[in-house]
Amino acid sequence: MRSSELEYDLPAELIAQRPADPRGSSRLLVFERSTGEIRHRRFQDVPEELSPDDVVAVNDTRVVPGRLRLERPGGGDAEVLLLERLGANGEWEGLARPSRRLRAGQRLGPVELIEPLGEGRWRLRLEGDPDGEMPVPPYITAPLQRAEDYQTVYARAAGSAAAPTAGLHFTPALLSQLHVERVTLHVGLDTFRPLAVLDLKQHRMHSERYHVRREVWNRVAAARRVLAVGTTTVRVLESLARGMPLSGRSDLFITPGFEFRRVDALLTNFHLPRSTLLALVMAFAGVEETRELYRLGIEERYRFLSFGDAMLILP
Repeated sequence: MRSSELEYDLPAELIAQRPADPRGSSRLLVFERSTGEIRHRRFQDVPEELSPDDVVAVNDTRVVPGRLRLERPGGGDAEVLLLERLGANGEWEGLARPSRRLRAGQRLGPVELIEPLGEGRWRLRLEGDPDGEMPVPPYITAPLQRAEDYQTVYARAAGSAAAPTAGLHFTPALLSQLHVERVTLHVGLDTFRPLAVLDLKQHRMHSERYHVRREVWNRVAAARRVLAVGTTTVRVLESLARGMPLSGRSDLFITPGFEFRRVDALLTNFHLPRSTLLALVMAFAGVEETRELYRLGIEERYRFLSFGDAMLILP
């Protein structure tokens, strides 16, 4: 598949700048793959679209407040985005800019730059715990009013550089109506990287840490039907379905033609053009079907991207 096949025209005014208020009041585009039927609903209607024995798998990673606005030695602004903790001694992998003006050994306030890793990434040491801003994507230009707006209500395992945004819609009341199982994948660099290759076969995913408890995987594996909340949850479940260990790193890149072995239904947001996330949705729903759903989403003025509306893709 060529990356140009992931292009579409996204009107800027449809990029949601703030989350739905109250949480859970987003719109929901429902698509049944078997019949082609499309329904326009509200997110709180999700339980009505599922069977009582459906397992709903969520990613319980917690976003680190890791956007640090700093000052370079001698003056000038710098910014560090923490991506992944590398050990117990304060070492992290992070994006730092302006990367070409930075040097190993420099101190930027509480940050010491240790080693450049390429593509703007650095190995660095941070004094203390992360205490910066929430790392909302650059297409969200409105100030974040509450840090918890960029955190799922079930987040508990700190370690992500971005939220698993399909989960932002859930409320405790809605979760109480579902059979929920938790997995963990810490979202990393690829969330921020647009595809820079012509052919998707040339794209290399950065691996991300994940963990699933054995009893959770046993229940998920035995379920009649599994709904994955978000693309990160899909990648965890499909990694395990291919025999990967319960804890490790996954660089699974899902593109059209992929054989899904455990995920039966997908709950996801509307994604950026030319992104690995859109490639995954096309793999699950079908290429032309996804294009039609996105065309309809734009026509019906759904809100797109991290704070936008949701799509439920059923068997």
